[in-house]
Parts: sequence; structure tokens; C-alpha cells
Amino acid sequence: QVQLVESGGGSVQAGGSLRLSCAASGNTASLYWMAWFRQGPGEEREGVAAFRSDGIPRYGETAQGRFTISKDNDKNILYLQMNSLKLEDRDMYYCAATPRRRTMRALHPDDYNYWGQGTQVTVSS
Repeated sequence: QVQLVESGGGSVQAGGSLRLSCAASGNTASLYWMAWFRQGPGEEREGVAAFRSDGIPRYGETAQGRFTISKDNDKNILYLQMNSLKLEDRDMYYCAATPRRRTMRALHPDDYNYWGQGTQVTVSS
């Protein structure tokens, strides 16, 4: 089993920055992909960025050029640095992880086994 705990959400003005953290514990050695998703009320969960254990990132359209995903392997913490935040970035952000390797869709929520509780990001004008 793997436990994921997000932190770093909060309120920020448009144009500002936030850094989200996801601390992983348990059987972390089994994990191959970790990722950030976001979801608004009544919306589908959207893949923001994913990180493969060998350091390869994947970004969704909304993250391109503004967000950076990274991981501290010693501490088992996944980060999402979010810059130039927009009003439409307001959402609940979730950390996810999976040991899955084959036929893996890095930004599809159905391919992830473990989820955190989420951290809220609010962007105001």
C-alpha cells in the first residue's frame, strides 16, 4: 500500500505562484508514475502533469510553459511548481501514483491506483 498526502494549496492572486507537495509513504519503491490531477465541482478529473521514476515528465495542455513537475527521490516528495496562475486554475489538486508500466496513459486518472485527499488552489483577480 501507498499513502499520499498533499500540501501547499492556498489562495493566490492571478499571476502569482504556488508550489504543491505530495509526500508518499509505504511501498514507494514499487511506484513507476506519480502525477498531479485537478478537478472542479461537476467536472472530470484532468491530468496536469506526470513524472516517471526515471525522471521523464509529461505535461497536460494547461500546464505547458507554466507548471513544472519534479520529485525529490530521497524524501519521496513530488512537487508541482505553478507559475503565472490564472483564474481557471482554481481547482482541487490531487496527487496520484501507480506501479503500472505497460499501456500506461500518464495523464489519465483511470490508470492510477493510489490517490491523496487533495489540496485546494484558489486564484483570485
